[in-house]
Amino acid sequence: MKEFASFSFSTVPQLISETGAARQLGQHIAARFPSARRALLVTDPGFLATGLVEAPMHDLEKHNIAVHLYSDVVADPPEAVVQHAVAFARKRDIDIVIGLGGGSSMDVAKLIAVLAAGDQPLKQIYGIGNVKGERLPLVQVPTTAGTGSEVTNIAIVTTGDTTKMGVVSPQLYADLAILDAELTLGLPPMVTAATGIDAMVHAIEAFTSKHKKNPMSDLLARQALKLLSSNLIAACENGGNLAARQAMLFGACCAGQAFSNAPVAAVHALAYPIGGIFHVPHGLSNSLVLPHVLRFNLPAATEHYAELAGIVVPHVEGSTAARAEALIVAMQQIAKITGIETTLQQVGIQESDLDRLADDAMLQTRLLSNNPRALTRADAHAIYSAAL
Repeated sequence: MKEFASFSFSTVPQLISETGAARQLGQHIAARFPSARRALLVTDPGFLATGLVEAPMHDLEKHNIAVHLYSDVVADPPEAVVQHAVAFARKRDIDIVIGLGGGSSMDVAKLIAVLAAGDQPLKQIYGIGNVKGERLPLVQVPTTAGTGSEVTNIAIVTTGDTTKMGVVSPQLYADLAILDAELTLGLPPMVTAATGIDAMVHAIEAFTSKHKKNPMSDLLARQALKLLSSNLIAACENGGNLAARQAMLFGACCAGQAFSNAPVAAVHALAYPIGGIFHVPHGLSNSLVLPHVLRFNLPAATEHYAELAGIVVPHVEGSTAARAEALIVAMQQIAKITGIETTLQQVGIQESDLDRLADDAMLQTRLLSNNPRALTRADAHAIYSAAL
């Protein structure tokens, strides 16, 4: 009998997946954190403008929890935003932090929770396992079906004009994540598509991660791909389809749990410079390089890709190589059907930019080490050229 491989797996201790759950946010928090009295609600101006923040705020106040709103989060949050938010929380003696938004808002919420309660400076916690001590109670409520940040132990900060750093630590796992598709109803089709493909990338990269791939992350990656691939087009074509939206949210959450334990790799490494230098949204950056990284990885990941093709393209047949190729074609087709950009030129990137992109991508050593196939600067340049 084959020995069963050892592995460890971590995730949030409580998850609520329920349409309308955000309208009972105060009830859920009062039940889980009876001593909470001063909540910091972290969001961004775009989501604030939808008016969907009002019902959760009202329910918090109804349950005797005072709400302080921090809505200055921007995409790819820079250090200054994080530090301002931490100072804002300390000044108000916050005792619970709630992230309500996309990945950026949830990442900032994580960092507030760990920094506001202690005396560590932000620069000291970059990297893996550098957060010390306790944090404030943390609740995450995603408003996009993409990053899976509500169930990951990772936060990304923009540290310079174009560079990013990650904080990876068990303290970044939330105490409670709430998945409510009502909060995603206002997402435009292009944002739904890009964030959904981002979640699919998380699942694919977790399934092929070189170092920490395990049976639990595999299970979640497969479930994520099944939910996302079968609901993404429906959610894009009819943004009011609550069932498809809830399935997308849960799919993104499954993918988040998968890659938080079996980390992402070269797709993200090559996507980061596109976002950092050209301010292309993260999900779209991933989508632009995805098929070309998958093709590069084929020699090392053919069997894994063939297995995933059976989920994304259920009736696929043929050899292992043919089925692996079918996964790449399917991901290209999904991007094409949804109408999002599919080439770097469409987002303003020229051939003259590729050297800089390749240089920046090679700095992402934390991610590149997880890739199933070793990748050189020349390989990165060739992938960008293929994506042009």
